[in-house]
Amino acid sequence: MTAPPRPGARHTASDLGALVRDPGTRVVLCCGSGGVGKTTTSAALALHAAEAGRRVVVLTIDPARRLAQSLGLSELDDRPRTVTGIDEAAGGRLDAMMLDMKRTFDEVVVAHATLEAAEQILANPFYQSVSSSFAGTQEYMAMEKLGQLRTQAERDGTWDLIVVDTPPSRSALDFLDAPERLGSFLDGRLVRLLTAPARLGGRVGVRALGGGMSLVSGVLSKVLGTQLLGDVQTFVAALDSTFGGFRERAEQTYARLSEPGTAFVVVATPETAALREADYFLRRLRSEGMPAAALVLNRLVRPATGTLGARGAEGAAERLTGGGQDARAARAAGALLRVGAASDRVAERHAQVLAELRASRPELLISVAAAEATDVHDLAGLRRVAASLGVSG
Repeated sequence: MTAPPRPGARHTASDLGALVRDPGTRVVLCCGSGGVGKTTTSAALALHAAEAGRRVVVLTIDPARRLAQSLGLSELDDRPRTVTGIDEAAGGRLDAMMLDMKRTFDEVVVAHATLEAAEQILANPFYQSVSSSFAGTQEYMAMEKLGQLRTQAERDGTWDLIVVDTPPSRSALDFLDAPERLGSFLDGRLVRLLTAPARLGGRVGVRALGGGMSLVSGVLSKVLGTQLLGDVQTFVAALDSTFGGFRERAEQTYARLSEPGTAFVVVATPETAALREADYFLRRLRSEGMPAAALVLNRLVRPATGTLGARGAEGAAERLTGGGQDARAARAAGALLRVGAASDRVAERHAQVLAELRASRPELLISVAAAEATDVHDLAGLRRVAASLGVSG
């Protein structure tokens, strides 16, 4: 963004539980590359905060609806739905919702356009087709929805903590880059070319641009078709009139990400690609002056054979002998030991990754979530994840 980075809040909580229980923490954003467990982590943190007495809303961008399933909800949409079955003894509550990109985009248009321009945009066939598929739309609308939730929380006191499960994407940076990317689209050469006739006054503008514009329009008409080209030009011209509102809103939301009370929790697995993405994201947060509160190392494998270890389990499997029924039992025991040894090899590698992370980033709170045998699908599973993360106190 164009605004200079500002120093982010320094979170000194000793664990993630203290972070989400702290009344000073108002927004938690769980970030990371796709498939690392952001949705489960977000839900576990939100559940813990609610059962600790906070009024929480968790927003997911996950189209697979895993959050709804784990929270015991039949469905999620862009309306906050109350989660039942949580421990309300401390006076907290938990709402959950899922981003509806199309509806959020419509709300942005209505908020920033004149009535006439909004009607033109919403009725435009091109807008209706692509309002959910622009590059960066999902990430931009996630930030827009976060801004709306913060405004509502501050105005009505509806929630005192917002937890965001950021969009699954090829790059963890998409969430931060989305406002700039949308702005670049609206500022782009093709958009300026398409809106040039309207800016210069219809047919008069086309004549003023001369043969070059006519040639470009002719080529685009052949590629897109006359009707679609007209829809695109009408849409872009109408959207151009609301551009200032889009840009202003994006910059406001982006700036608030570095304010005290906002905490980024970066989620990764102990795999090379996910760790590389997490490291890149942490460095980006630091360069933008945004508060990286913690790194969650998810799906960490624990030793399966106790004190034997991988080498000891393999040696024990080799030594097992016997005849008759004892031979079958020995083979079965040996197979189990070899499975345990293979798991322990993974556990040893994960332990080394964790040790290296803690040595290289002593300033960062690093929490660990153990690998679950099955997918988390209920509140009990989320509580186990929270306990594994060290937020059970």
